[in-house]
Amino acid sequence: MDTDLEINIQTIQNALGGSPDLIIRKLVVVNEWQIALLYISGLSDLDMIQSAILESLIDLKSTVSEFDPIHYDSPLIYLKEEILSVGDVGSIQGLNSLFSHLLSGDAILLLNGCADGLRIGVIGRKERTIGEPTSQPSIRGPMDAFTENIQTNISLIRRRIKDPTLWLEVLKIGKITKTSVAIMYLNNIVDDHIIQEVRRRLDEIEIDGILESGYIEEFIQDKTLTPFPTVFNSERPDTTVAALLEGRVAILIDGTPFVLLVPALFVHFMQTSEDYYQRADISTLIRLIRYMSFIIVLLAPSMYIAITTYHQEMLPTNLLLNLASQREGVPFPAFIEALMMEIIYEVLREAGVRMPRAVGQAVSIVGTLVIGQSAVEAGIISAAIVIIVSITAISSYVIPTNAMSISVRMIRFILMGLAASFGFYGILCGIIILVLHLNNLRSFGIPYLSPLAPFELKDQKDTLFRIPWPRMITRPSLFKQKDNVRQKPAKRK
Repeated sequence: MDTDLEINIQTIQNALGGSPDLIIRKLVVVNEWQIALLYISGLSDLDMIQSAILESLIDLKSTVSEFDPIHYDSPLIYLKEEILSVGDVGSIQGLNSLFSHLLSGDAILLLNGCADGLRIGVIGRKERTIGEPTSQPSIRGPMDAFTENIQTNISLIRRRIKDPTLWLEVLKIGKITKTSVAIMYLNNIVDDHIIQEVRRRLDEIEIDGILESGYIEEFIQDKTLTPFPTVFNSERPDTTVAALLEGRVAILIDGTPFVLLVPALFVHFMQTSEDYYQRADISTLIRLIRYMSFIIVLLAPSMYIAITTYHQEMLPTNLLLNLASQREGVPFPAFIEALMMEIIYEVLREAGVRMPRAVGQAVSIVGTLVIGQSAVEAGIISAAIVIIVSITAISSYVIPTNAMSISVRMIRFILMGLAASFGFYGILCGIIILVLHLNNLRSFGIPYLSPLAPFELKDQKDTLFRIPWPRMITRPSLFKQKDNVRQKPAKRK
């Protein structure tokens, strides 16, 4: 920057295209100090600017005689240490630093004759209040959720972990948006190799802008062609804190309420925070129901196609006759029939999500009742396929995370094609290829199917089953944490 105040102001105005929301307040103190205060209207707190900055600068007229160049290197340091009553005040050098703070909501103070300036923390953006989780609801547990403000999200985590080993690193990603991205981890637990890998992948990102956590997710995920998610996202602070306590890393992105958690394994996508708030037996039952629903979503349509097309002898005679009578007037083979219904259901699901809430419920009712019943009565499809598709659709909602649910729904169509071509042999080959693929996946160097493959007996306490809390003495060992002990062994009564 230049030492001439007017040149600096003109440079800033030209760079912003004369934007009307750039507010410039000029002050002259004892005809010696020419001061300019710059801020963006709508990003800065106007009350704080008036009470903590402008009033202090106006009072400077009566105290300017106290400035002693022997004790202060420059008038800016005197203003910073003696005059301004704001807690967050720092020096800036260069236009890049100036624009970064100005467009983030800070106020900028420039003084004629000084090539540097001061940035004053008066960020006052309007933000959404902390509400309940919408995509990951629960019956029991905390009801607060992350917001779009990264500082609020950091505070929600710090409220739960009051320990100095909770470390925070903040960096800017995006050449134009300069989005704040924060890394949080427990330094006394996390594996250093995972932290280094997270830093490396984030540093390699070169893009104009980051608008949502999905941008970061695609850049840092392991480079493998797979439909399965290898980065977990959550809008729940309690889920994030639980992951940190296991030795995982949280990545927070300004502007989105979804926090990324790495590494992310297959078992993590089948768990919810509520599993740890209820009794172990209840949590285990619900978790087993989720895995059963996963299998139903994956195999139910393809098994129906295989049985009705190739393996009719596997059905009881009465059931076989009923199915044959239902399909007597249906003009399409079982594969086309199932494919048609699955596509229609996916269209209805997407329509229900995109349409306004008041209309979305009506769309689902029309789709399930009117279209299904009319199609059966018209002889286009059989009643059995409506039951299969309905069970599959309901089971897909049991899977806790939307990313895993979408992945299974995609693979379901492939298995349907294999079942139509080769029957049960095709399904079996598809499952073998799927398991091999899952075994080959990694999430930040950790096997995706851990601790099931490779099998770790001591880590089975929190996979398919969830044992009581007093017996979960150690953390999952697959992350190679510095401290693997979670709690002291419970005393036996």
